[in-house]
Amino acid sequence: MAAAQQASAAGFSSITEAVSRLRVVSAWRSGPGHGTLGGMKRGLVTVVSAACMIALPLMQSARAQVATGEAAAEAEVEEEVEPRQVVTHFFVYDGEISGQQTVVGNSQIHRSRAGETFLDMAREFDLGYNEMVAANPEADPWVPPTGTDVILPTEWILPRGDYEGLVLNIPEMRMYYYVPSPRSGGRSSMVVTYPVGLGRQDWQTPQGQFRIRGKTRNPAWVIPESIKAERIRDYGSTENVIPGGHPENPLGRHRLELTLPSYAIHGTNKNWGVGMQVSHGCVRLYPEDIAALFPLVPIGTPGRFIYQPLKVGIRRGRVMLEVHEDIYGVVPWPWLLAQELVEEAGLKRYVDPRRLEAAVEAASGIPTDVGYVSWPDMDEEGVIRFDENGNPLRPYPTASAD
Repeated sequence: MAAAQQASAAGFSSITEAVSRLRVVSAWRSGPGHGTLGGMKRGLVTVVSAACMIALPLMQSARAQVATGEAAAEAEVEEEVEPRQVVTHFFVYDGEISGQQTVVGNSQIHRSRAGETFLDMAREFDLGYNEMVAANPEADPWVPPTGTDVILPTEWILPRGDYEGLVLNIPEMRMYYYVPSPRSGGRSSMVVTYPVGLGRQDWQTPQGQFRIRGKTRNPAWVIPESIKAERIRDYGSTENVIPGGHPENPLGRHRLELTLPSYAIHGTNKNWGVGMQVSHGCVRLYPEDIAALFPLVPIGTPGRFIYQPLKVGIRRGRVMLEVHEDIYGVVPWPWLLAQELVEEAGLKRYVDPRRLEAAVEAASGIPTDVGYVSWPDMDEEGVIRFDENGNPLRPYPTASAD
């Protein structure tokens, strides 16, 4: 039986293979009688016994393979995540300049933890990889030293235009959803914002207007012919459809269909791609972000894909500028564009040209104060005036102690 144990331990792929090999082994070990009828009988008994011993582990292995296959089939369904908590920001875009508030959120400082990358921080704090890199140009995005103070650019100037529906700013790689007013005919004063992944250089996300025409949970991906040809060429993949919820389905768990042909807003199976140009033109959100946005946006909601690498806004009576990389090469002279935007907004007399130029040069993606003048919004006696460098001409008033 030692031969049978050796055969079983050898891990033969089938009983037939084991018996075939054991026949040789048993004949060799049948002793002086091998080749005789007695020896042949002893060899046959050895083979049959060995086959029985091998059959059990082989059957157990087969059952294990079936179970593994079932588990693998279950693993082919992507795990659904909990929606991220919705954070709304209040804004005011009309009235006197001193009362406008078109900058939302507040930047933060995060102390990096051991083994943490910019991708980890970006997802935790609902930022795109591009935003993290722009705000921390000197830091190593892959191996930031433990305990390093990292800027979290969770502060944004609202894109210029109508404050309505969904607005996606392509170079910023960020989407804004203006929450409809509960009052009939009222205008939005609350906004929700999420980072996105967009089309790569050879599949650029276009500018344009659209409406939400449909919403689908667990959408199947019917692969377009152009993308199918690319998949065959690059990966040898010949599928026509990838079912909803499958780990290789780039649509994720939720999809908002647009009236803009061939484009959609959806989840992703590549979480690291948020804040990068990785798609075939569609808009990708973190799974937890699209899960939160999906129930908020009704069918018929208007939207726009815009291209604004520079944005001008107002916060607490100060002029702010936010500058992003011109990812598609649309704006060759950002400094000139900055001047035009300031002039069009009627803010030129409040802006220090040197600060404006420095903010354009830095392109940090963080709203930066470029003003040097405050506006009188109180009695003349209480007005604090500034010199050309933005320094107060007299001390700020101190609060009196009660």
